[in-house]
Amino acid sequence: MQKPVFWTKCGLLSNSLLPVSWLYNVASKAARRRSRTWKAPIPVICIGNLTMGGTGKTTVAISICQKLVERGQRPHFLSRGYGRQTTAIQRVDPSKHSIDDVGDEPLLLAQVAPVWVNRDRVIAAKRACAEGATCIIMDDGFQNPGLYKDYSFLVFDGPYGIGNGRIFPAGPMREHLRDGCHRADTAVIIGQDLGSISQTLALPIANAEILPEKPLDLSDRKVAAFAGIGRPEKFFETLREMGADLIFQKSFPDHHCFSKIEIEDLLLQASKGTAELYTTEKDFVRIPTKFRKHIVSVPIKLVWRDPSIIDQALNGLFT
Repeated sequence: MQKPVFWTKCGLLSNSLLPVSWLYNVASKAARRRSRTWKAPIPVICIGNLTMGGTGKTTVAISICQKLVERGQRPHFLSRGYGRQTTAIQRVDPSKHSIDDVGDEPLLLAQVAPVWVNRDRVIAAKRACAEGATCIIMDDGFQNPGLYKDYSFLVFDGPYGIGNGRIFPAGPMREHLRDGCHRADTAVIIGQDLGSISQTLALPIANAEILPEKPLDLSDRKVAAFAGIGRPEKFFETLREMGADLIFQKSFPDHHCFSKIEIEDLLLQASKGTAELYTTEKDFVRIPTKFRKHIVSVPIKLVWRDPSIIDQALNGLFT
């Protein structure tokens, strides 16, 4: 989803939605209290957030997974599989499954470890345990009470912070900041902390940057770009930083499934400007297969400013 502009300030529209926000918050708390929680026999690590829309959770989940693999662990991912058209539990197979089967993020996660997709995290966790996982990484699901979390990371987009700090729909928050921090263990702030969120968090903080996996020199090259992620402008700015002459850019909602007509139009716009068409790694898996050879994907990675903070957190889980 694209975050409404009014979520950044406490204006008239936000104020008018406060009664609905109160009902949403009360209902969410009641649902969490009513739920029964199952504790897995192996550590469960949750990568969650407190705001609607993308913050970089999947990139953090992949980085944590890589650290666990280096330690000799066999992590499995759990994902809801946002946007998929089926409901049955699936172990993701990128060679067979499409985004209609499992969603877009699980296809990225499956490049580094096994992924189980199901709305019921407990069912998925039990399958992971049965298939030999030594630990579980939940990509999202912080507000889902069904599965006990041994350690929870809350991910924040540094430039955006928490917007106006209000509960949905008056603001971007899924729950109050203090409530979420009470159940979490470490905060991850990605990018420059323009919202000064670090000053309001009662948690240890790990800072990180999302960077291109292999920085490209796009100096003097004409580039057209599109993205359907939490903040598409971050991707466009990255291309400019690599020297691209960005002649055309188009934003889509997060998780947008691109149609044949949309991709054909984007390729036409690029060709008119004699430019190459670029997109994100996450968007690339949502492009109809036959068009992918005409589009450049830019893989990304997470770089920790102080990796020891994450190492210490993981040490406590496996000692």
